[in-house]
Amino acid sequence: MTTPPSLTTLLAPCIAQNILAAGGWLGFDAFMHQALYAPGLGYYAHGSTKFGTLPYTVQGGARVAGSDFVTAPEMTPLFGWTLANQVAQALQVTGTSAVWEFGAGSGALALQVLQALKAQGVVLSTYTIVDISESLRARQQATLAEFAEQVRWVDALPSTLQGVVLGNEVLDAMPVKLLARSNGVWHERGVALGEMGLDGVPTFVWQDRPTDLRPPLEIIGEHDYLTEIHPQGESFIRTLGDKLTAGAVFLLDYGFPEAEYYHPQRHMGTVMCHQAHRVDDDPLRDVGQKDITSHVNFTGVALAGNEAGLDVLGYCNQARFLMNCGLLTYMEAADLPTRVMAQKLIMEHEMGEFFKVIGFYKGEPWQALGFALGDKTHTL
Repeated sequence: MTTPPSLTTLLAPCIAQNILAAGGWLGFDAFMHQALYAPGLGYYAHGSTKFGTLPYTVQGGARVAGSDFVTAPEMTPLFGWTLANQVAQALQVTGTSAVWEFGAGSGALALQVLQALKAQGVVLSTYTIVDISESLRARQQATLAEFAEQVRWVDALPSTLQGVVLGNEVLDAMPVKLLARSNGVWHERGVALGEMGLDGVPTFVWQDRPTDLRPPLEIIGEHDYLTEIHPQGESFIRTLGDKLTAGAVFLLDYGFPEAEYYHPQRHMGTVMCHQAHRVDDDPLRDVGQKDITSHVNFTGVALAGNEAGLDVLGYCNQARFLMNCGLLTYMEAADLPTRVMAQKLIMEHEMGEFFKVIGFYKGEPWQALGFALGDKTHTL
């Protein structure tokens, strides 16, 4: 029996052609975009199971069952039920009736939020999912079948929108530019072609070019330094700000405020890959078969929102946000396995401190439930 070609076997030649067409060098943001979103071949554009609690196995060269990583909604439904309390408050305060979710993954968060809002008697006009992945859309549709009359899917935003916008682990998957300081000179780190592999598949190598681009903060010291800047993620926030006429935005992701992100000791950058519940730092290998992410600069996110007319509702770690929204009350009524998984959402050495939440609003200021205690907006 012939072993089917791997995704890398199919995707790597396409990326190689793009590198050649660009003169032999491709900025890392362009490479990351191809690796994640190339139609039919990029990591988020093919049908493999990405989200789940168990790693996949390989049999006969093919992936069998399992997943690459787990997000909070897959860990416990209490995540979405707790977040729904904030959504319900935001809908009421802003006088809106629609929810928009970006990058809905498996659809687990949407299901939890919809179930919780229904239980509270909150009437939604629509729950709109913005997702460019056709394979994930099919999975979401199956997951959300009971709410088929409310849920709709779009791959582009209208000219204006109102309502509550949600994004869980969306910003970290947006392509970033890499900046490397070597011997005191700043370069943009990109990708060039390496030697052809023994299997005839192109390989890729790093290549730096001098650049006028700089991190938003001066990096103290003269040591070599690698970091990221986030023009695409910040552009996304500006677009939201331009289009949102009334409502609120809540984004949950891993990252830091600017001073911590560009700390002199953080000299190796934050780009990392996820595959079969393992983490590595080599995005140039196994392209198409693993996720590529970077941490979020929440100061840059806040400034981009301000530039587009969004005001910050609050900023804090995930633990404080979820506890403010009532997670502990849900945990008290849950069984032991559910409580164990929910604890991972708030424990400092798990997701509690590693993940942050930032909120924005359009309209009159108000006190958001999730930021009532422990707001750290002053650190941005």
